[in-house]
This record gives sequence, structure tokens and C-alpha cells, in this order.
Amino acid sequence: MLGEQDLGHRIVVRRVVGTRAGRPVYSDALGELVEVSDSHLTLTTRTGQVRVPITEVHRAKRVPPARRPAADAVIELELAADEAWPAPVRVRLGDWLLRAADGWTGRANSALPVGDPDRPLPAALNEVERWYAARGQPPLVTTPLPLAAPVGAELDLRGWGSRPTVLVQTVALPLLTTPPETDLDAMPPEAELGAVSRGAGLGAASSKPGGAVSAAVIELADEPSEQWLAVAASRKGGLPEAGRHVLTAVDQVRFAHAYVDGALVAVGRGTVTGQGRWLGLSLIEVLPPARGQGHATALTRALGRWAQAAGATQAFLQVEQHNTPAVTLYRKLGFTTHHTYRTRTPPTP
Repeated sequence: MLGEQDLGHRIVVRRVVGTRAGRPVYSDALGELVEVSDSHLTLTTRTGQVRVPITEVHRAKRVPPARRPAADAVIELELAADEAWPAPVRVRLGDWLLRAADGWTGRANSALPVGDPDRPLPAALNEVERWYAARGQPPLVTTPLPLAAPVGAELDLRGWGSRPTVLVQTVALPLLTTPPETDLDAMPPEAELGAVSRGAGLGAASSKPGGAVSAAVIELADEPSEQWLAVAASRKGGLPEAGRHVLTAVDQVRFAHAYVDGALVAVGRGTVTGQGRWLGLSLIEVLPPARGQGHATALTRALGRWAQAAGATQAFLQVEQHNTPAVTLYRKLGFTTHHTYRTRTPPTP
């Protein structure tokens, strides 16, 4: 049976839909797995979302992607993502990038092996290990798949481990910024319940005691507020100066703040990189008391409209494939998996 490790992957489900002449009748569903529960599998197909009760599943398995992105497309997106999350220390190893940010986040403290390192693969990885050792940091290598599969195979031979698989997901901005007519009925608990303009914002409703509704207001700022930074620090286990550099050292960046009655309830970050084509979404975070009220959806769409006005045409984000609530939300917003990556970790001494 499929599990959370299969989220974001293309699957086929054969289900029992009835009987005929005393024999079971089957129907197949093909699409991307977006949710796994004790009672249902949910997948997105070409005709919409399908929920299959576990009791009806005869067989379910992964199948190959309908179309693998070309190597050039993976490289383009990975470089746009690197530009959107800029480590303060960066050196080149041929085409590869070696990045360091005082240990703040794996992305900013890992080698990105795309392109030609100008030396044999084993020698390139030896140099990666030496470079991080000289900085007093453990070496990490981010391997976009399937592009960097040869790098991953060499690291397997060296006994390296891996952090959870990350889905790199994309959507066309017109799809992201235009809510479907069914939003109000079909998107709980992240449904958009209302809108209020203030600055560059969109509102999402929040319930008050007694059933009253208060509209959340979203503001997009050039700089993060101290409250915004506090939320980011809590999520990432601190915020050193190198982390502030990663967050702010992008030419086109906006920090989204969602307020309800003047209190911050959610944050998000958007960047435009990749020669102006890509909106990068990160640190979409709703504070626990305000979850389930549409703020993540509203933040994401507000950042999408800002990026669209700046000339961007596509959006991307990175989400661990086992983060079921986030994967489900992003699927509802139109995101699909472009490729995946794994951050490889050295063997324990």
C-alpha cells in the first residue's frame, strides 16, 4: 500500500467499483498522490480530484512521471532557487556552487552539483569535503533528481545518508492568482472567506468568539518586521546574521504580513529571480491559533499578484514530501511537482 513517502508522485490505483456476474468490476485512476489517510487515498487526475476509500483499493503503485523535465529546465529552476536563497559565502567549483551561511538551513550550507565541476566526480566530491572541513562545517550536498543521480550514486558508495525528499513544485502565476469559483466551497480548512484591501493585500476571514468574523489584512513590505523575523527564527531554530542575509539579499523580495485586529497571524516571503521569470515562495507560516482560516492561501495569492505585476510568469516552492498538510494545500493552489531533491549528509564518524 502507498504511504506518505509517495506523496507528490504519479500513481495508479485500481479500485473495486462493483460486481458483475459474481465477479468484481475494476476501475483505474491515474494521477498525482496528494493525501494519504487511514481511510482514503486522494489523487489529482486530469479531470479533478479523486478520493478512493482504502476498502475499495485492489492495487496501488507508483508509475513513471508523464514527462520528466529536461536537464536544462531543472538547472534553470535550481539556479533561480539558489538566487532566491542567497548564502553570504559562495564559491564555484567549475559549474558547481559551494555555499555557506553559518549553518543556517541546509539549502544555504550545501553544495549544488549542477553542471560540470571541471574534474572527475570523485575528485569534485573530495574538494567539497575539504572546503566544508576548512570552514568547520559538515559537508552537505543537495542533489536535484534525476539530474544529479550520478552524484547520489557516488555518495551512496561513500556511505552518505539523506534528509527527507523535497518536492520542487511549480505553477503558472495566472492559475495561482485567479481563485477558482469553487474556492469558497471546496477548500476548507484553507478556504478564502473574504477580502479587504490595504496596501498590496488580500483579506482572509478569522472567527471571533461568539461567531463574529474579522477580516485579516495582508501587507507586503520591502523589509521584514521584527515580529516577522521572530516567527522565522522560531521556525528555523534561530536567526544569525547570515540568516538575515539569506532572507533579505535579493533585489526583488517582499515580506508578507497578515494581521487580524492588528495582531500578526501569518507570514510569508516572495522573491522574483531567474531573469525575472520565477516567483519563489518560502516561509509561509500561520501561527497556531489562526490556522485553518485561509491565511496561507491569501498570503500565497497576494505574493503571486505582486510577482505577476513585476513580470514573473511562474512560481515555485520547496516542500518536504511527508508534509501532508502543506502538500495538500499547494496542490489545491495548482502546484505540481517539477522535480525532487535530497540533501545528502556525510556518514557519522
